[in-house]
Amino acid sequence: MLIQQHITDIPTATGTMRTTVYRPQQAGQFNAIIFYSEIFQQTGPIARSAAILAGHGFVVLVPEIFHELNPIGTVLAYDDAGKDKGNADKFAKPLEHHDSDTQAMIDYLGAQCFFANKVFSMGVCIGGHLAFRAALNTSIKGAFCLYPTDIHSNTLPCAPNNDSLSRSKDIRCPLVLIFGKQDPHVPPEGRHLIYRTLSESKQDFSWHEFNAQHAFMRDEGERYDAALALRCYSMAVDFFQQMT
Repeated sequence: MLIQQHITDIPTATGTMRTTVYRPQQAGQFNAIIFYSEIFQQTGPIARSAAILAGHGFVVLVPEIFHELNPIGTVLAYDDAGKDKGNADKFAKPLEHHDSDTQAMIDYLGAQCFFANKVFSMGVCIGGHLAFRAALNTSIKGAFCLYPTDIHSNTLPCAPNNDSLSRSKDIRCPLVLIFGKQDPHVPPEGRHLIYRTLSESKQDFSWHEFNAQHAFMRDEGERYDAALALRCYSMAVDFFQQMT
């Protein structure tokens, strides 16, 4: 399916959030995926991931997840300086601000003629966490979370008892969680904690652990696993399509 893209600036409770919209060229209404990036924001690999998803018949929104902390259009490099800045932003932005960003994107979609009626979430790294967090919003009908960081460790700023793992009992949609066994950011004990917590609250979730490193979806760098990435894209598309 051929796609198009455009940029929109969405007003949020904490300022303007530049968001890139990828969607099919053909006329019609399509369900949507909010695709949350890594700490580096919309890099080339993130843009290509969004295009792949849109090409399967979805409207895909890619927000600048740290819009309050950077000039509009900021993309951080995959180097030490970019990593340091992205991590600083990650620990500076409260989860509650991500919550209001999610609601702003849902409101935006509701006003668009090309949107059908269902919104899903997906993300990688911190974006996997934000996709998980987005599932607390009852408008999200399914979340696909790739190597989500900081859920197990409760290290992101938030109000007391409002961390994502503690709040996971309030999720009311299906989840898919995917981890790399060689990912140092989510060690075995962290994965076990997430699995146990979701199991105890009887969440509807699928769980997958692969022999892969952190950021194995990113098609730049030595950690990229092309075969596994293709498999995960297929899993994500199947997951979203079965709920349409």
